[in-house]
Amino acid sequence: MTTNDIFELSPRMPKKINLADITIRDGIQHEEIWIPTEAKIYYLQEMAFAGVKRMEVTNLGSPRVMPQFKDAEEVFKGIRSDIFEKRMSKRNIDKNDIEWTAITIREPAVDRAIELKEKGCGPDRVLMMVSTDEEHHFANSGTTLPAYWKEAERSIKKCKDAGIKMCGTVSTIWGSPISGPTKLEDAIEFTKRWLSIGADDIEHADHDGSAPPDQVYRYFSMLLDEIPNPDLHVAHFHVSRGWGLANVLAALQAGVEIFEGCLGGIGGQPTNFLNRTPVPGTGAYYYKDPNAVGLVTFEDMCVMADEMGIDIGGINIDRILELGTLMEKTIGRRLRSESILNGRIPKEPREEFKRPKLHSDKKKFGEKPGQIIPDGWPERAEVPDDVLVRK
Repeated sequence: MTTNDIFELSPRMPKKINLADITIRDGIQHEEIWIPTEAKIYYLQEMAFAGVKRMEVTNLGSPRVMPQFKDAEEVFKGIRSDIFEKRMSKRNIDKNDIEWTAITIREPAVDRAIELKEKGCGPDRVLMMVSTDEEHHFANSGTTLPAYWKEAERSIKKCKDAGIKMCGTVSTIWGSPISGPTKLEDAIEFTKRWLSIGADDIEHADHDGSAPPDQVYRYFSMLLDEIPNPDLHVAHFHVSRGWGLANVLAALQAGVEIFEGCLGGIGGQPTNFLNRTPVPGTGAYYYKDPNAVGLVTFEDMCVMADEMGIDIGGINIDRILELGTLMEKTIGRRLRSESILNGRIPKEPREEFKRPKLHSDKKKFGEKPGQIIPDGWPERAEVPDDVLVRK
């Protein structure tokens, strides 16, 4: 089966996608060691040089709760610096083609984003979040859904006045770790609600690895039937049960074009410890093993899409793999990227692995070069009819 056959069998599957990297925000928020400001800036800049055009920079929420992001302003200054912009220009990268996002779950964080924008170093886009399960929403934001919707509406107006885009996230689409099963229809209604109050795009998030691939396909098919503009929808999959890339494939088949991931597949809930010091973090609702959770692995998404013949917008995959290897040293442990271990699939013969004896054996047996079936066998295999019928 060729790539064209795949597109014919899944007519909604896009031939080009946009991969967003959220390592330096969602990825490191689960890490229990301080990631230096210089490292955060380095990876954001290098991902931009590698061709990634959408990145999450930081979380502008309370540093008391998430001290990993207490350097938010310094990080933004690093990616807005004249030196970095000159380096981009030398590489023929238009700085306006890159979209920098900050997480702003509550209105005070939105206000802070606007302040940074006024200083000349703020985000292009911010993100607020609702869960279709109000218990889950309250655990994450500390407010009821009706109160939060009003807060979001006010925040969107402020952002539009400041020239900042707003992404509205919908969570617990495929179930809640607190309240159990949820309805896909509720998530579609919440998506419409976000768009009705002015959100620029929607992140559809499986924050707990609850979505099996068939339900991912069902949801995004329903969604795109009702809201068919693919520019509005971002797929965000956490991996706690091993379904990450299967869910990416299911969403691709449904027609989704924008996906988020992290180098090494890191990420999870905000950590309860930083440098051996307890911090508020997530509290009891928290994953204890950082290698058992996280986002879909950015490197593996790049390699998989490339092997499927899908255009990933000029991202330099080899450089992404190099950055993934460096990230393992920054984090201090082996991460979850299979592509880091095994590399890309070879496209040329690998002469160093060929066995010279093959050719001498073929000559000894009287076989022609390239002959793969015995002399006298039919050109095409003939399978008996009774084998083809299920008994």
